[in-house]
Amino acid sequence: MAARALRAGGAASASGFLRRASPGSLLPGLRKLTSSNNRPREDSWLKSLFVRKVDPRKDAHSNLLAKKETSSLYKLQFHNVKPECLEAYNKICREVLPKIHEDKHYPCTLVGTWNTWYGEQDQAVHLWRYDGGYPALTEVMSKLKENQEFSEFRKARSNMLLSRKNQLLLEFSFWNEPIPRSGPNVYELRSYQLRPGTMIEWGNYWARAIRFRQDGNEAVGGFFSQIGQLYMVHHLWAYKDLQTREDIRNAAWHKHGWEELVYYTVLLIQEMESRIMVPQKTSPLQ
Repeated sequence: MAARALRAGGAASASGFLRRASPGSLLPGLRKLTSSNNRPREDSWLKSLFVRKVDPRKDAHSNLLAKKETSSLYKLQFHNVKPECLEAYNKICREVLPKIHEDKHYPCTLVGTWNTWYGEQDQAVHLWRYDGGYPALTEVMSKLKENQEFSEFRKARSNMLLSRKNQLLLEFSFWNEPIPRSGPNVYELRSYQLRPGTMIEWGNYWARAIRFRQDGNEAVGGFFSQIGQLYMVHHLWAYKDLQTREDIRNAAWHKHGWEELVYYTVLLIQEMESRIMVPQKTSPLQ
């Protein structure tokens, strides 16, 4: 009897306590305890979803990817010509551009000049190299303003064009130096718009991939943009003809490792374009 009384008294006491301390009155304390214990962990987990880790590199892409032994800057020009003016445009380019190329007064070199054959039609493409980088570019532009023949050339050219654009480029350290070559050749300019932030990855993969494409001496030059459309990469190739191009590209797929490099670089590309070009008679790249 005494034991039952004690149990009953204890139950009644507990019941009274539970009635006084309702569930709602206990929850704030529990919430506070739970929140204070788990908040740092939750914040850390959420941040891991939305905050991208910053690469600890301390140098610009241009310094990591470009040739160290030269300070050359390249300018790539795209001129969309009125169809009825293409022949006249080519004629004045053949007359004026080689003079600038050959004049030691200008620290620049005409690397190549072409018309597109397949791709965007009625288009001229010019590639210039400025030996000495941006100071050389500034010097050339300043001197050309005082060149009367060039001023007349620009005026005549402006009446023949539909549109034009250019980009300033650096060359990849692992690519061939674009040097004059004899022909006849057709040239392919493959242009890649990369996803922002992927240029280093592209360079790492292509530093290995270029070894698969040297057998036929088809690699002319590889460049990446600095001014103009950014995260642009241009690869310039030379082939005897279109069938040779097809044969060389197909042969690369039989080399162990090529398919893996293609797979990973494709993931970095937003857009790509191929131009087949024929050189002008005065182009150093024939």
